[in-house]
Amino acid sequence: MLYSLHSRCFVSRGLMANWRNRLLSGRSGSGEARLGPSMPVHELRRPYQEIAARFGPLPADVSVERAHLGQVRGEWVRVPEAQPERLILYLHGGGYVSGSTETHRSLVAKLCRAAGAGALSLDYRLAPEFPFPAGLRDAVDAYRFLIGKGFPPTSIALAGDGAGGALAFSTAMAIRNAQLPMPAAIAAMSPWADLTLSGWSMMENADKDDVLSWELLFVSARNYVKSGNPADPYASPVFGNMRDFPPVMVHTGSLELLRDDASRLGELAAAANVPVSVEVYHDMGHLFQALSSSSDGKVSLGRLGQFIRTRIESHAQAPERQTARREAKT
Repeated sequence: MLYSLHSRCFVSRGLMANWRNRLLSGRSGSGEARLGPSMPVHELRRPYQEIAARFGPLPADVSVERAHLGQVRGEWVRVPEAQPERLILYLHGGGYVSGSTETHRSLVAKLCRAAGAGALSLDYRLAPEFPFPAGLRDAVDAYRFLIGKGFPPTSIALAGDGAGGALAFSTAMAIRNAQLPMPAAIAAMSPWADLTLSGWSMMENADKDDVLSWELLFVSARNYVKSGNPADPYASPVFGNMRDFPPVMVHTGSLELLRDDASRLGELAAAANVPVSVEVYHDMGHLFQALSSSSDGKVSLGRLGQFIRTRIESHAQAPERQTARREAKT
């Protein structure tokens, strides 16, 4: 297992603090003090929507088309660099209570460009209207749909950010347990993989994370799992296992509340002998890839894209190598 700590920092703590101040400035009253069980869902969703607003505009050369996958909805995202044999099934973040294909469209396009791939970005159902496991079922149904339409599993990478990053791992567990063929790779940015909020970084980074708060995550988790168990592996994949998983890459920032969620996923993969790379970017916050001014964000997206390229291409070349060996024997 590779743990890589990047020392470059192109976004100062002051800038990150200003970012959070801007996010909170649109709230009335006491801001985060209003978080609680009786908080209106539109107020709960507001901080996630404001985070997503930082992703920037969609480049003009990116095409988007609505996708109807039975009862599941999403959209196809295509960039000029996309190769037909590479597809990302993307699961957006937003604490399981917010986010959509539209809010994350620009981030998905950046990853597609880095990977030379197209994407099916999924509009999975959100809590509290549709609590756990509705979103997980939608993700598995989308994967079944792709396979049923002739997409080879070895040409598909599961990817996501935040809650969607963790959902990619939960989806892989469900795919494996249903005895479906596994995808080629799993890639995640700042995954929220422990809804019990038990990671040490929840305390260590409480005053360092300029985007998320323990209170926001707690209320989001309660809306998602309702009266269920937040330690259910399908809700919190750090409590599951990664037996028979494809290779994994996870990126996070050292200042995040969710930093330890990433490292624990890496430990889980290593325990199952799954090839894994966990990269912690120094002095970076939650979803630093969203900041166009962040050089580390560009590095992260580039490495995630190259990882997806390499994993899918290795599968594509395997039959050719087998054919070559057979011809050499004859």
